[in-house]
Amino acid sequence: MPDRDAVNEILLYHGNISGQMTAERTALESALIPVTAYILISGVECYRRYPELMAAITAAKPPSEIGAAGKLPGNQVDAVHLWSIANIALVGRQILAPFGMIEPAADLETLAAIFGFWEPAAAAFRGDGHLQAWDAGFVVPRYGPEVIAELVAGTTPVDDDSVRATISKLNAALTSYLFLLYFDTRAGYQDTGPYPLPDGQTLLVRDFNEMAVSHFPWSTAIGADLPHANLTVALVLDADITVKVNDWGTTVTDPVDYVGHVVAAGFFDSTGGTLTPIPVRALDELRASVKRAQKDLYRLIAGMTRAEKIDAGAYVYFTFLRPFARVAGVEEELDWTVPRDSLDLYEALSMIDKIPDEGMPDPDVPYYTPLP
Repeated sequence: MPDRDAVNEILLYHGNISGQMTAERTALESALIPVTAYILISGVECYRRYPELMAAITAAKPPSEIGAAGKLPGNQVDAVHLWSIANIALVGRQILAPFGMIEPAADLETLAAIFGFWEPAAAAFRGDGHLQAWDAGFVVPRYGPEVIAELVAGTTPVDDDSVRATISKLNAALTSYLFLLYFDTRAGYQDTGPYPLPDGQTLLVRDFNEMAVSHFPWSTAIGADLPHANLTVALVLDADITVKVNDWGTTVTDPVDYVGHVVAAGFFDSTGGTLTPIPVRALDELRASVKRAQKDLYRLIAGMTRAEKIDAGAYVYFTFLRPFARVAGVEEELDWTVPRDSLDLYEALSMIDKIPDEGMPDPDVPYYTPLP
């Protein structure tokens, strides 16, 4: 049997961090998409199915090798997906436990399997002795010196307000589109860094992934005309700004307006793990194509039934494990069908629109219930 105390220690570790992160985020509400319902359904699916999927992935490639592969651009073995594969299943556990739907011995094995996959993958992804940005003062050191050098070499100075405006408008278009593509979640785009540079400057890297036709069924109708599937943006910031990045890919800067502190920028197609520079003159057309795709996507989602939206959102969350299977070479061999193992609770969970906001968690009450 797995070590109960060791599993409880990791459970407490995740709960302490995730409880505070969750309390500080904006409310999970959307006029278009039933976000809370699909998160709850995906949580049940993840808790019940991840151990088997993780075992199949591990049999093909060790988690540490998969985590290390995330240091290349153009894939989604990243901090956001690592946080998700550890925590979304724990949300499902919190749903099942009050109804007596978890057996203690099986619960221990389930948690040991999930943490046993996550921990070596997270450690290898970061490679700095930490497991999450929270532990390291809000730093996500995804890319090594060679990638950083290539990104910086591909930047051009930003000393024109029109170029700065182009960067800002393209970023707004990309983030809005990918937020909707991933059903009101940030999993499709994220920041890493900060990466210190000479003269006190800082590099912030922003990745936009799987934005064209992908395994998302709805992407086929709207993503075929996008010129890039994956983008990596390098932003060199001056010495007058401080940067923090968390495991949700969110950047907090002081001062808040970081765009005014961008002194150089580079845009790259990162599909396939290589960085191909994109000229500034192509950015306006890229933005136009993204806005067209977002318009089509909004119409497509607006035409879905509530159940179709819930199932699509649950699929997004459940398949946060899929990039790890892709690196291991077993993506197409595994069953990613959703809903499947949540059907006994589906009707009840699909009716929930909002979880009451309880503010900051009570420090005396574990955010994730420990093993007995």
